[in-house]
Amino acid sequence: MTTQQHEENRPADETNRGNASGKHKDQRPKSRALKAVLWIVGILIAIPVIAIIILLSFDWNRVKPWLNAKVSEAIERPFAIVGDLSVKWERPSQSIVPGQRTWRDHIPWPHLYANDIHVGNPANMQKGDTASVRQISFSLNPFPLLSHTINIPVLRVDGPRLELLRTDATHYNWAYKHEKKASKWELDLERLVLAKGVIHIKDAVTDADITADVDTIANDPTYGIGFKVHGTYNDAPVTGGGKTGGVLTLKENMDAPFPIQADVHSGPYALAVQGTVTRPAKLAGLDLRLKLAGPSMARLYAFTGVVLPETPAFSTEGHLTGSLGDGKDGKQSSWTYEKFKGKVGESDINGSLTFHTHKPRNKLTGTIHSNQLRFADLGPLIGADSNASKRERGVAAVQPNSKALPVEKFNTAKWKVLDADVRFTADRIVKTAQLPLNKLNTHLTMDNGVLKLRPLDFGLAGGTVTSNITLDGSGSAGKDAIKATLDATGRHIEVKQLFPQIQKIQQATAGDIYAQAKLTATGDSVGEMLAKSNGEVKGLVSEGVVSKLLLEEAGLNVGNVIITKLFGDKQVKLNCLASDLDVKNGVASTNTFVLDTEEAIVDINGTVNLSSEQMDLRVKPETKALRLFTLRTPFYVRGTFKKPDLQLDKKVLAMKGGAAVALAVVAAPAAALLPLINTGPGKDSPCAALLAEARAKPQAPPPGKQKP
Repeated sequence: MTTQQHEENRPADETNRGNASGKHKDQRPKSRALKAVLWIVGILIAIPVIAIIILLSFDWNRVKPWLNAKVSEAIERPFAIVGDLSVKWERPSQSIVPGQRTWRDHIPWPHLYANDIHVGNPANMQKGDTASVRQISFSLNPFPLLSHTINIPVLRVDGPRLELLRTDATHYNWAYKHEKKASKWELDLERLVLAKGVIHIKDAVTDADITADVDTIANDPTYGIGFKVHGTYNDAPVTGGGKTGGVLTLKENMDAPFPIQADVHSGPYALAVQGTVTRPAKLAGLDLRLKLAGPSMARLYAFTGVVLPETPAFSTEGHLTGSLGDGKDGKQSSWTYEKFKGKVGESDINGSLTFHTHKPRNKLTGTIHSNQLRFADLGPLIGADSNASKRERGVAAVQPNSKALPVEKFNTAKWKVLDADVRFTADRIVKTAQLPLNKLNTHLTMDNGVLKLRPLDFGLAGGTVTSNITLDGSGSAGKDAIKATLDATGRHIEVKQLFPQIQKIQQATAGDIYAQAKLTATGDSVGEMLAKSNGEVKGLVSEGVVSKLLLEEAGLNVGNVIITKLFGDKQVKLNCLASDLDVKNGVASTNTFVLDTEEAIVDINGTVNLSSEQMDLRVKPETKALRLFTLRTPFYVRGTFKKPDLQLDKKVLAMKGGAAVALAVVAAPAAALLPLINTGPGKDSPCAALLAEARAKPQAPPPGKQKP
């Protein structure tokens, strides 16, 4: 029997058992694969469950030492979480705005609570805290973590206390100077909610010690946080307060306006704002009604960084708009104070100013207009106000009682911080009720420390005064010295308008005043620049009158006593006056100075020292009538600008003073700025020749050089 036959004759039950055994062998791999899949699924489910269990039961206080050390290293100053650190799992619907839920909001998020947190001062400052917080809490959105984004919808800060300290110009604790390292992670903080807290500012630079107590406001539809301010600034008490929105929106694509209102006073200083800020973290949009008041606009530099001139006490109100650029794609910060109105001293001002961040220097542009400008309010610009006024605007009372020319120094160190392009106009300028000044027009530019007034024009008594002034404070003449140039011309200034009392004199005639001045100088104050000035001053007047009263109204007080000694207090008809002054290193010498009146011809010669403010002039009157024979004797004008002294010739026992002396005393020192010297034709005087000589254009050497 063959093998095949044997197999065929095998019993059926044996055959069936063999087939069943083969099937079991085929099913074993499938069963094992299924078990493996079930195990993997179970592990994947178990991992987050175990992680959640660990997170819920883990004592997070164990990581505080590690966390404190890492944060301290990152911010380069002490950091410590002193209180409890915990994590709870909560549904985000408890923290988000109702009506904005999605399916993700039903998944619990980790919510972190940290208590009693302290951030210390930098190592180079005194020990203490820059900030401390009673509690910080926030939810962490887990889904953006997949794209390396740490999303915190709301950060709640309860009981914050900020101690902002500045000991000098280079040491302050609020600056965080650290090189930013590239990171794949990005922080996305949407909103900040503050509870009751304190902000304390102690600044040795501005002498400020101010505290703001912050608290929440209930039942206010606009504001959620209020604050009260108290303390001192420059030894003056600070009071005030304000309100802000309750939730600070920090997300860039959220443009909800953040309301703000504040009113703070400190002695003569006052600040009031009301309006909104868009995206406060980056000041994307600022729209405020701003009121400012203070003793001088120059004092605003400590707060704004904008260089403004010295002024008397001021107050303004206007509309402040602007945004803080990031410098990318040419986007720069720009702030506009528009349609403002106010007063500087007793002068009114209005206009608009714009501040641009710019490279290499920021820039201020705008236009300012004044309907009526009081002449005395211009004094602080050049330090020509009184010591009492100086103290009111916050500078040292440096003017000596014996000095007439201003000695207050210009602060050129700030000139190179800001460029400027500002136009200023004034309809009327008031010095005295009778002095007819009007239509001031100037274009002020500042470029890298070089200040130019081109032009500086104004109307005077029916005529015009045109001038160009340059003050180079860039440092080319020394650390604080200024190279100054002046080119001024007066044309057709009517004597009759300058002195309206002339019209009261029967058959009186009045001519015009003409003058030119070219001067250069170096120095850090008006007084020093005049003491080092070089150039020429020429002046002419055709016909007019002179008297003590008229000189007094023109502000030429030095000549009042002299004119009284010469003529008493009466009108004296002037035929002509011609002058030619040469200025060398601050000493004005008379090349020609002749005065022709209806009673005498007066010749003046000598020097005026602008550095020592000393005069040494010889006045020689020649009478035209025997009744005035006493005017034949020469006399001398000596002494200082503040205390002029008349001295007789030693050969003469008694005399009367001369009217021309008053003009000489005043004209010589004033010539460094603008000469007002009367001249005109005279049949019995050398005015015709002097007229031709005085018309020669004056010359001035470069600043710092003497005229050859």
